[in-house]
Amino acid sequence: MKTRAIVINQYGGADQLIQDMVELPELDEKQVLVKVHATSVNPIDWKLREGYLSQMMPWDFPIILGWDVAGEIAEVGAMVTDWQVGDKVFARPETTRFGTYADYTIVDDHLLAKKPEAISFEEAAAVPLAGLTAYQALFIHGHLKAGEKVLIHAGAGGVGMYAIQLAKNLGAQVFTTASEKNRDWLEGLGADQVIDYRSTDFSEVLSGIDLVFDTMGGEIQDKSFRVLKPETGRLISIVGEPNLELAKEFNILLAKSIWLNPDGSQLQKMADWLESGQLKSIVGETFPLTAEGVKDAHQLSETHHAKGKIVLKNKESNK
Repeated sequence: MKTRAIVINQYGGADQLIQDMVELPELDEKQVLVKVHATSVNPIDWKLREGYLSQMMPWDFPIILGWDVAGEIAEVGAMVTDWQVGDKVFARPETTRFGTYADYTIVDDHLLAKKPEAISFEEAAAVPLAGLTAYQALFIHGHLKAGEKVLIHAGAGGVGMYAIQLAKNLGAQVFTTASEKNRDWLEGLGADQVIDYRSTDFSEVLSGIDLVFDTMGGEIQDKSFRVLKPETGRLISIVGEPNLELAKEFNILLAKSIWLNPDGSQLQKMADWLESGQLKSIVGETFPLTAEGVKDAHQLSETHHAKGKIVLKNKESNK
């Protein structure tokens, strides 16, 4: 079937984003077709748009960006048993050139989670990629335990705000870097100490940290080794390979870069927490799922100063 989508036909700036009709692949027997009510913007979207990931993802054009979806199932594959047409779901689909900036998108059935009744489609769309990234960094790779100290860089960002809540709910002591204007908000989410990165060098005021969750890279990543506990300290990055020489110098147990693995069962855990109120999804800005709306959303994301998640609402889905 054909779907309206926001696509790129070549790499470049936000002006490459255009609306077009795209033929979707045939639905496999273990896939569902989701009518997209909302999706969201993540830095990977505009990094891919710019061409930074073209070697890792050597796709044909047109490319539909977007790797978050919240919506309703419109069609199910022949072997799908756990889901039916009309189910309200959200997901982080597999990474393909047929993304979620569209009226319809295809999702493997094992990657779906039930949309919590307690939250909107927009709030649900904000969760999958950022929430799963935080979950996997802290628990699967970082092995965070109750009572440990964790430093989460850029706590006001899309990934950071989920990481703070997940770590606090586990029983960890949570430190985060952010601007002063976000202090009260982040403390409300569970941060025990908010370090204003504009006025304070975190590496001069922190020590004995068990886990650093690095969302910044560069000099901030390098300085993070100084605050970790020797022998047992861990650093997990989502932005670049850590300097293993520094890890050795500071006698760090683990330093690695991770890539998100889509996972429906982990997302369902987060859905249950969202339903019970243990986890909050915070939508910072909402834009329409149109070429102009996506351009504006990308430009905001590229400033690195968005608070919460940037969501794209599909007004077509209500027709």
